[in-house]
Amino acid sequence: MAEYRDNLVEVKNLKKYYPVHRGLLHRRVGWVKAVDGVSFTIRRGETLGLVGETGSGKTTVGRLILRLLPADGGEVRFEGKPLFALGNSEMKNLRKDMQIIFQDPYGSLNPRMRAGEIVSEGLKIFKRCSRGELKARVSELLDTVGLPPEAARLYPHEFSGGQRQRVGIARALALRPKFVVCDEPVSSLDVSIQAQILNLISDLQERMGLTYLFIAHDLSVVEHISDRVAVMYGGRLLEVASSRQIYRAPLHPYTRCLLQSIPVPDPSAPPPRGEENAIGDRAEAEVSGGCRFFPRCPSRRDRCGEEIPDLKEASPDHLVACHLI
Repeated sequence: MAEYRDNLVEVKNLKKYYPVHRGLLHRRVGWVKAVDGVSFTIRRGETLGLVGETGSGKTTVGRLILRLLPADGGEVRFEGKPLFALGNSEMKNLRKDMQIIFQDPYGSLNPRMRAGEIVSEGLKIFKRCSRGELKARVSELLDTVGLPPEAARLYPHEFSGGQRQRVGIARALALRPKFVVCDEPVSSLDVSIQAQILNLISDLQERMGLTYLFIAHDLSVVEHISDRVAVMYGGRLLEVASSRQIYRAPLHPYTRCLLQSIPVPDPSAPPPRGEENAIGDRAEAEVSGGCRFFPRCPSRRDRCGEEIPDLKEASPDHLVACHLI
């Protein structure tokens, strides 16, 4: 476990709403609250795993932090600097310290550019290398992610999925960033390749002192790579704790449901955790005026559908948003 000196990223009451339009006049009839009042911190040198189902708002949070999407409310601070208050030129200077590894290694690389050009693009924009040094730096970056120097001459379609993701990782590391958003970097890869990429990401963190926001929909993926885990559902955080606490003593019913959904390798073995299953489907959660998980919660009470629970400390460094705790 890393030792943390301070908070590198601070997120407070972050919001992102999308309008819902209906009818011939295209009138706005409501809002989809993709991110609704999310707050957390990421300590320097740690990996915070952000976990939830598809549509929970995880990727939107990552893109809001990097200002790839405009926020509708809240605040994000990077090394104490309020990102939403910065002008374009100031934000451009910070881009080199904040990078992203995209989910889709097929769609995130320009098919008309060679791997060397993709990796060196940021170096050229920020003028980090002279023309003579550029080739050596690209070869160094490719070697760092486990690719040979000859890979610089290849186009994305000439790589396998895992190799494409390695090119994306090399591009993200080219400017020696301090913070990297890993947006489900292994979800589109074969299971046999996932472990290789996860080990690579973990090794690079130790070697380069990186700080990660690791986004995933599968708790089993983030179990060993994350120092802390934040569980998200319906645009809100339901539980935040250390990886050890989340996996050994989860408090929120939704977290327990996620853990229960992890496949057991031996079909004849009993489930490692108590049986707990969500009720109904994800779409029902939008009608709730209380806890977002209320319509599907197997432990729900009347109060859960009437009041939105605050994210409170249930034990040291273990936050949970649940009226039952």
